[in-house]
Amino acid sequence: MPYSNSELTNYAIGGPVLVSAGIGFIVVGILIYLVLSAKKGNELMEQISDAIHEGAKTFLKLEYTALSVLAAFLFILICVAIDWRTGLCYLFGCFCSAFCGFVGMMICTKANVKTAAAAETSLNGALRVAFNAGSVMGLTVVSIALALMSVFLMIWDHNAIGGKAALAGLGMGASTVSIFARVGGGIFTKAADVGADLVGKVEKNLPEDDIRNPATIADNVGDNVGDVAGMGADLFSSFVGSTVAAALLGIKVAGQAGIALPFWIMMSGMYAAIIGILVIRTKENATQADLLHVIRFGQFVAAAFQIGFMAIVVYVTDLSWNYLAILIIGLVAGLCIGLFSEFFTSSAFPMTRGIAQAGRVGPANVVISGIAVGSFSCVPLAFVIAAVILSSYNIAGGFYGVALTSCGLLSTLGITLATDAYGPVADNAGGIAEMAGMPAKTRENTDKLDALGNTTAAIGKGFAVGSAILTSISLLATFMTRIGLLDMQVMTDRFTAGLLLGSMLPFWFAALTMQAVHKAAQSVITEVRRQFREIKGLMEGEAKADHSGCVHMVTKCALHAMVYPVLVVVLTPLITGIGLGPHFLVGLVLGADVTGFMLGFMMSISGGSWDNAKKYVEEGHYGGKKSDVHKATVVGDTIGDPFKDTSGPALNILIKLISYNTVVLSSIYKKQADFWWVSLILIGVLIVFIPFWEWMTPAPMRRENIEAIYRQLAGENQDAKNKDNAIVPSSSSDDVKGTVSTSNVELQELPSEGHWKVIMHA
Repeated sequence: MPYSNSELTNYAIGGPVLVSAGIGFIVVGILIYLVLSAKKGNELMEQISDAIHEGAKTFLKLEYTALSVLAAFLFILICVAIDWRTGLCYLFGCFCSAFCGFVGMMICTKANVKTAAAAETSLNGALRVAFNAGSVMGLTVVSIALALMSVFLMIWDHNAIGGKAALAGLGMGASTVSIFARVGGGIFTKAADVGADLVGKVEKNLPEDDIRNPATIADNVGDNVGDVAGMGADLFSSFVGSTVAAALLGIKVAGQAGIALPFWIMMSGMYAAIIGILVIRTKENATQADLLHVIRFGQFVAAAFQIGFMAIVVYVTDLSWNYLAILIIGLVAGLCIGLFSEFFTSSAFPMTRGIAQAGRVGPANVVISGIAVGSFSCVPLAFVIAAVILSSYNIAGGFYGVALTSCGLLSTLGITLATDAYGPVADNAGGIAEMAGMPAKTRENTDKLDALGNTTAAIGKGFAVGSAILTSISLLATFMTRIGLLDMQVMTDRFTAGLLLGSMLPFWFAALTMQAVHKAAQSVITEVRRQFREIKGLMEGEAKADHSGCVHMVTKCALHAMVYPVLVVVLTPLITGIGLGPHFLVGLVLGADVTGFMLGFMMSISGGSWDNAKKYVEEGHYGGKKSDVHKATVVGDTIGDPFKDTSGPALNILIKLISYNTVVLSSIYKKQADFWWVSLILIGVLIVFIPFWEWMTPAPMRRENIEAIYRQLAGENQDAKNKDNAIVPSSSSDDVKGTVSTSNVELQELPSEGHWKVIMHA
């Protein structure tokens, strides 16, 4: 029987959601047991897996330590400016998002070796182990989010959604963690990946995963910190944000039923996702197209069940059947985004094959083709999202409909996130198989799963950016409703200026993150070259590389480099919103939403297509591995790495965190005239902080140290008899003066000659 609004108290809404979260935890426990009880690998495989596991723990420990500083600052700000309930929700949002990332990454780094062991005998067995591990991540995120939202909904009562809207703090907390996980993890993984590829594969002609390569373990660690912990935190914030935004708008449209609908839709989606996860199976000797069909079938099964569940929820809440149509639109939009992402990134389709074919001309054509594919992919995506907004707004009569489409899209998050988190497990399994010297059949199976993982990762990133834009628009509408600007005059001076500045933000953010990858990768490259040069017998396999030293170095570099992008996201809306008012802030958020949405999707698709084009060549097409075409596609893949795993995905967080900032701190922006001076204080703090942070740059990233190593390499290329006093050209753009020394090389500048004298020390 349908409920009336008087019967739908917060306890009546939150109770079933909390019970469902408990069921989700039970399923997670079963999946963890299945993963951990799977067949073990041999001793060498276990050692490699343990090294990856420990490296991931090291990174998380340092990242969460840095995160705690920013979280403490924002917690105090929210408590003082808004109220303690919202501040507490923010803190729990941070903690639970971080916990989700920790659980997901720990189980995925344990599953990699078991996937490799299963691949020795069965493709389906390996797929099941990897997908079960990914499902742990997906269902953990959903279960914790449901439990957290339901508990605070019942505890805070009318202050949860009404009043100060304390639940909005949960999403802001989750987004704070996700910006660290996505940016820091993305810089780490791509710096290690680029360094490992350029030195190991291009310079030394080593296989992709070779134990002799000092950056190999760091590369495998990075796959997990970026695509497991990062994606988990990203979609945790989207899941919470879309639910809360829909509830905030829904209470004004449909009373308590407007709150119940998004909460129960998300609850039912968890059950649909579990059903979809159970049907993931494949045959032995499956092709890439077969594997894609398996994943697609699981998602379609989950979607079919969810449509039935949504009809039940709409009936029980006694709302218009128009809302069911809106929810289905959102669900279908998610599937369409996945299909478009698959079409543009999978080697089973002509777009990616065209990039591989372009490698016959050279690396420049590979790069041009990849950018074109990524740009083309924005066309259908824009049409889908525009159609979703227009249809949902008109069917529901407002932005509540737009918020509900976001809920529909994210409702089966459990299986969607599983397909994404599965990828790093398969990638690590392939690396372990190669490093441990397992049979060719094992590597063949892991290569198939790895290529599938690249496509599912692109699907997950497309899904994430689609959910991010709908969530951000819903949050922006919530902000404008709360401060009375929903019917504002559009073309005001401050709105227009804000729109321009907001449109610039994603490009600034992308530039900072790409530059961070460049600097950190340069450090990795010089470190890998140093080890090959100084560790005698390393290239011959007679000595061991210092993997842990490389992991620690790139961790410090990544965490240092991520600070500037994070500050741009956190402080720009604060400084401009408090200093210039809500009209400017609305323009800023809208501009960032639109350009961030397009740029993020383009970068993710380009990167995924470059990666799969390389793998397509490695399968034996156009000359196969070590051919000129392969080297050309490796260049494209190297450029695509920071595109798809650092800047592109992190742009989702940018648009969401800015939107959360506006909703949570809306009362400050509404009274901007009383607090304008705060923006001047923040600017002053930045003026002092930036020189200090530059002074704190880790040694491997300092320009003079990198230049010294390059000069050393140049000196070693001289004739052996002149090696102790080699004269090498100095860069005309170098501003390092005097003498630069490292532990085993001294470089004395000869200004009159424009050269350096290299003196080697024992």
